[in-house]
Amino acid sequence: MKYKVNGVFFSATGTTKKVVSKLAKDLAENLKSDTYFHDFTQPLNREKSLKFNDKDIVIVGLPVYAGRVPNVLINYLNTIKSDGAKAVAVVLFGNRDYDDALIELKNILKANGFKVIAGGAFVGEHSFSTTLAQGRPDKMDLEKVSRFANQIHSKISSGSGQEVVVPGNESYRPYYKPKDDKGEDVDFRKIKPKTNEDCTDCKLCVSLCPMGSIDYDDVSKLNYICIKCGACIKNCPVNAKYYDDEDYLRHKYELEIELTERKEPEIFL
Repeated sequence: MKYKVNGVFFSATGTTKKVVSKLAKDLAENLKSDTYFHDFTQPLNREKSLKFNDKDIVIVGLPVYAGRVPNVLINYLNTIKSDGAKAVAVVLFGNRDYDDALIELKNILKANGFKVIAGGAFVGEHSFSTTLAQGRPDKMDLEKVSRFANQIHSKISSGSGQEVVVPGNESYRPYYKPKDDKGEDVDFRKIKPKTNEDCTDCKLCVSLCPMGSIDYDDVSKLNYICIKCGACIKNCPVNAKYYDDEDYLRHKYELEIELTERKEPEIFL
C-alpha cells in the first residue's frame, strides 16, 4: 500500500516540531511516501478538524505539561479522527519526566479511531529555562529519531499492526504541581509574564502566543490564559518578556539544579 505520512503537532518553542518533522521525513523516505504537516500551535489552526484513513500514517506530537497532555489541547485533539489510520504518539518533556502524558495521548488517539502502533518520549529544552536540557533535541536525540523511523518502517513492512504498549497509569495521575516555600501547592495558572521597558512593540509575541492571549494594542496585557509555553520569552528579540513571580522562579531554580542528569528518549513499538 502507498501511504501518506502526516506530521501533526503543537510546538510553541519548536522542540516538538523538530522531532515530529525529522521522524515524519525519515519514515516517509523509508516508505517512499509523500509527507504532509499540520502545525496546530496557533489558534486559527485549531479551528478545522482533521480526518485520516487507512492510507495515512499520522505522527502526533505534543509537549508534556505537568506530566500530562496539555488540558487546553484536549478538545482539539478530539476533533482529529481516523477511519483506519495508523498513528505514532510522540511527547516531548523537559528532562524531568513524561509521567502519564504518553499513555494519555495514545488513549486519546485510540478513542478517535487510530491504531497506535508506536510511541516515543523525547527530551526538549524546558520551556522555563535555557539551561535545562539546553539545545535539545540535539544531534544524539535526532539520531535516535532516525533509528525510531527505521523501526517503525520495519514494523509496518512486516505487516504487523499490533497496538503499542506504553508505560503509564490508566487512571492518570493529577497534573504535577510545584510547591511553595511552605510545601504547599502553587497554582501556576495565575502566573503571567511581564514586559519591561526594552520592548519595541514589534508584536512578535502576539503572533507567537499559542493561546492568542497577548493584546495587540498593548503587548504587556493578557486577555486570556498563559500556559507558560515560553514562546514569547524565548523568542523576544530584545528580551523584554520575563517572569518575576517568586514561586515560578523558585520552581525554575529547583528544576535547573536538581535535573542536571541527562535523560534519554524512550521508544515503544
